[in-house]
Amino acid sequence: MSELLAFVSCADARAIETFAMDRTTGALTHRATTAVPGPAGASMSMPLALSPDRRTLHAAVRLAPFPCSSFAVDPASGALRHIGAADLSDAMAYILVDPSGKNLLAASYPGAIVTSHAIGPDGAVTGPARQVIDTPLRAHAIITDAAGHCAYVPCLGGDVVLQMALDPQSGRMMQVGRLATHPGSGPRHMRFSPEGRHAYIVGELDAQVIACTVDAAGHLAAFQRAPMLADSVAIPEGSRIAAADIQVTPDGRFLYATERMTNIIAAWRLDPETGAMTTVGAVPAEPGPRGIAIDPAGRFLLCAGQTTGAVGTYAIDQGSGALTRIATTPAGANANWIEFLETKG
Repeated sequence: MSELLAFVSCADARAIETFAMDRTTGALTHRATTAVPGPAGASMSMPLALSPDRRTLHAAVRLAPFPCSSFAVDPASGALRHIGAADLSDAMAYILVDPSGKNLLAASYPGAIVTSHAIGPDGAVTGPARQVIDTPLRAHAIITDAAGHCAYVPCLGGDVVLQMALDPQSGRMMQVGRLATHPGSGPRHMRFSPEGRHAYIVGELDAQVIACTVDAAGHLAAFQRAPMLADSVAIPEGSRIAAADIQVTPDGRFLYATERMTNIIAAWRLDPETGAMTTVGAVPAEPGPRGIAIDPAGRFLLCAGQTTGAVGTYAIDQGSGALTRIATTPAGANANWIEFLETKG
């Protein structure tokens, strides 16, 4: 029988923790700990990326020499086996395998670059980088459209999202457009609606989500801004807003985003035609909610807490999109990234 697994990256523990999720209750059961090679020490995060065929998992260590390790995923059990590594060009805040499965794309926050590495026939990332592109300050993510023809790079320090044309054969990118966000927004992560007609960008510095239309050429046009924080929320002296991750349910009905100053997960309903957001509300998150993930059925949301090293499990109300916290599960030091996998058992 197939299982639903969650891989949780624990950056300071330098490990990937594997949990099985009960599809009915959302309960997590620990299955395995997989060490990730690389220098020891505290790290901002350790991003993960699953290949489109779900047969390889990559993990990027954000300490010099910035190794990215590739693990073969057993399709029946989900067990991870290290198959290779390549050093990346800088500390990468985000990595992604493009839809062709041939290229590992990465964005560096401190280096203000995006890069492209070839993926070998065995599924392992290879080096050196085939392309390194300078970006505005603090590139924080790189994602592609479903076809893999466009890549998008939110640059937190430049208040801009770059649009790149991507050649999947060569892995090379070329800038073809940009969306300037409002000053001080700090675009960080973004997600598309399932049909690709709308995109949603979370601003780290103002905790607002920007809704965009996506035209046939892949260009973005903003049409709505929705705040994560209520007007009554006071920002403590010496603190700053720090929104983090954003996810859309597989059916495209609901959107969620996290904020780390107030430790919340905010929720919205999405209009299936216009893509417009309607506020559902916010719930307390696992402290330091760096990464969230939604299971393939859209029934549960997992939240990785960097502060506690635990994963919070939330049930998604299928009518309203409201979240109800149902469990907290210890994971490891600096839990920060989650990827789901359905096995073929």
